[in-house]
Order: sequence, then structure tokens, then C-alpha cells
Amino acid sequence: MDPVLNQLPAAFWAVPYVGRRFPGSSAVTGRPGLAAGANCQLFAYEVLRHFGLAPPALRSSDLWSDTQATVRVSLARPLDLLLFNATDDAYGAHLGVWVGEGRVLHLCAEAGRPAVWTMTEFAARERYRVLIGIKRVIVRQSAELLGNQVQ
Repeated sequence: MDPVLNQLPAAFWAVPYVGRRFPGSSAVTGRPGLAAGANCQLFAYEVLRHFGLAPPALRSSDLWSDTQATVRVSLARPLDLLLFNATDDAYGAHLGVWVGEGRVLHLCAEAGRPAVWTMTEFAARERYRVLIGIKRVIVRQSAELLGNQVQ
């Protein structure tokens, strides 16, 4: 049984990839939620929020540097964030959510909709071949915020 994928509402699987909808963008602040699409970061953060975590709304390089809401870890566990790129530079890195058993849930332009890939599938693609690292969100949402999740 897969605790992450089995508990993810069907609406998450219908989210289209829209590159301009990233955390903090006017395309998001003017129209919150995932129905209008998301980039990899916005999608991953909303998945974590669904499970009660409070990821910071940071772009990849800022997320990699963050020490307030996240920590770097060497072994992934479900709901950890993985950063991929063509090089070991976190700037512009692709973000996915570890779901276990060597699999990562993510949203990318290539697939167009959320997909679950193995680490081998990431390594086979030039733009994702380098695993920069793993970040664990250590901040949980308050009970008040859990009742107001983004739809």
C-alpha cells in the first residue's frame, strides 16, 4: 500500500503543467489553487500541504539554501523533496516528492500532468540526470490552516 499516492485526491492527478505558475508568481497570487495549473515547485508544495506540512514558497535554489523550514537529508522518506538538474546547481532545479520504493511524484512539461517516475527515469534524461539532494520540510501547518487548504 502506498500511503502518499493512495491518499492523494483525484484532483491532484488532473493538474496541468503551466510553467508561469510558480510559488509567488502573479499567476498564482491572482488565482490561487492548482486548477489553473502549476510548475513543479507549486505542485510539490501543494502535495505536501495536503499532508499537513508547511513548505516555504521558495524557488529551487532558495529552497536548497533554506534552513528555517527544511533540512537536508541523505536518505529520502515519503514526502521529502528531491531536487534534480542537468548539473549540481540548484538554480532552476526540478522538484519532486519522494513517495517511496525509488519513486518520485512530480509535474513536468514533458509529461504534462503529474507522473510518478523512478530514479532511473530521471537519470536517463539530460535535464534531470543529477540528483542535487533531498530536503525534508520540518514545519507543519497549524490546525487552523489545515481547514483552509488550497483547492
